[in-house]
Amino acid sequence: MSTTATNIRIDSQLKSEVTPLFEGLGLSLSQAITLFLRQSVLRNGLPFKVEYPEYSKELLSAVEEAKKLENSKETPRYTDMKKMWADLDK
Repeated sequence: MSTTATNIRIDSQLKSEVTPLFEGLGLSLSQAITLFLRQSVLRNGLPFKVEYPEYSKELLSAVEEAKKLENSKETPRYTDMKKMWADLDK
């Protein structure tokens, strides 16, 4: 099997995040991309579903609550961590 050099451009932050992940699986970035491409050929398309994630109602509710608290003038603001922890311990 002969190989060919291919240049790809990816976000540097994404590369720094994914490289240790692949290395933990025993793969180089090149091997992981080859794996993706082989699976794409085998499945005649992308080897995974492409869709928006579905979040639970509880999570969406918690996010809305956090947004309300963040925007509320009644939510305490702290510049002193000791005071914050003291208030939390009440």
